Amino acid sequence: MKYKNDTGPVVWMESARGSGGSGGLSREYKLVMLGEGGVGKSAIIMQFISHRFPEDHDPTIEDAYKTQIRIDDEPANLDILDTAGQAEFTAMRDQYMRAGEGFIISYSITDRRSFQEARQFKQLIYRVRRTVDTPVVLVGNKSDLTHLRQVSVEEGRGLAREFQCPFFETSAAFRYYIDEVFAALVRQIRQREVEAARGSERKARRHHSFWTRLRSPSTGSSTLSTERYGGWEWVG
Repeated sequence: MKYKNDTGPVVWMESARGSGGSGGLSREYKLVMLGEGGVGKSAIIMQFISHRFPEDHDPTIEDAYKTQIRIDDEPANLDILDTAGQAEFTAMRDQYMRAGEGFIISYSITDRRSFQEARQFKQLIYRVRRTVDTPVVLVGNKSDLTHLRQVSVEEGRGLAREFQCPFFETSAAFRYYIDEVFAALVRQIRQREVEAARGSERKARRHHSFWTRLRSPSTGSSTLSTERYGGWEWVG
């Protein structure tokens, strides 16, 4: 089955819960779902991988899901960790914060406290990883419950600008913008990899530059004495 979103196709191939799933030779992406308890984290994941909405709420300790899809015509094996809903620091949380490559921070538009806690989860990611460019997507779930709304769309967008990340209001019940959330996160990870590869390539080019090889084999110093040549000053 194939779905279209605003930025490209998401094609479903296979999904599994736990340690199963088909890995193949495609790239695996380790994604972590964060958010207060009761915001619908598990429901978002279940809609994403199995296209169904769980009618009964079963508070999550921690659970893992795998699914194989194609995003922008490239295969992707997703390993998704569904976490418990507390932002406190623990040794286990430290471990998966380091192992995760991308994070979905979710809140419920019907619960202002969960929105306020979203910032705590972002700070927790930074505390563990010590980098501001970790791929993140901010999600305001339960967008179908507009009569119970406590967090405006503008507030969600404002927090996303603070996080410098994509933002979606989703409905796990009606499957609104579910695919787009995961596709946006994978695209961020891929973009970071492209940027890192370009940086490594630039470093490699500098290392193999003619100018860096103008050195004495015995001392490693420049073979040219101090002089000006064509506007360049060489210091031996």
